[in-house]
Formats: sequence, structure tokens, C-alpha cells
Amino acid sequence: MEQYIDGYLLSVPKANIETYRKMAELAGSIWLENGALEFRECVADDIDGEGFGSFSAAASAREGETVVFSWIAFASKADRDRINAKVMADPRLTGMSCEGVFDFKRMCWGGFTTLVGKTARAQ
Repeated sequence: MEQYIDGYLLSVPKANIETYRKMAELAGSIWLENGALEFRECVADDIDGEGFGSFSAAASAREGETVVFSWIAFASKADRDRINAKVMADPRLTGMSCEGVFDFKRMCWGGFTTLVGKTARAQ
């Protein structure tokens, strides 16, 4: 299955993680209601191994912040464009502000085509 993925990398002050989680839960519901296949928000647990690139550096994480890695899966880029247009017009999202929760200007975002896609089969 060649899904289209929107990926996000950002840093969130540790003190704001619960507020961010509540925002992400609402946003995820909106994306799924409009047709996204999957919505994930993941908080750093084991990153920045010695000898490798740094997620913290890539996310411009500062003292007291943690890294959040997120993605939304869509059936295709056309579906993503259609779904995102609906989501961005949803009043529940347009009324949401990131101000004071995380620095939106330091967030990385991009759309990705699937190069290799595998899933475990249910037994």
C-alpha cells in the first residue's frame, strides 16, 4: 500500500506536554473524521544516540523541552490534499492556538511518498 504521509518534528516544553496531548487528541479526531487513515503523536523516549544525527538538534529542542515526532497517513496525496482542506476549515481547529504551548515557527513539516511500506499481519 503506497500511502502518503505528512510528517512533523517539533519541540514542546516538558511542562506543556499534557496541554499538547489534549490538543493533539482533538486534532487527531478531526483528521480521522475527515478520512485520514492514521494519526500518531510520539514523545521522545530514546533519542540522540552517540555517533548518529540528533533528533533534539533537528527539532531545535532547548533546555526543558522534549521532542515530538508525529505523522498522519493518507491513502494518497490527492486524499491528503482534500482531507487537509476540510481539516483546516474545521472551526474546532481554526479556533485552536499553539501560542504558549510550543513554538510553531520551529516545527518541521513535510509530505512524503511511500518508498517501502510493510505492516505486520494479524495472526
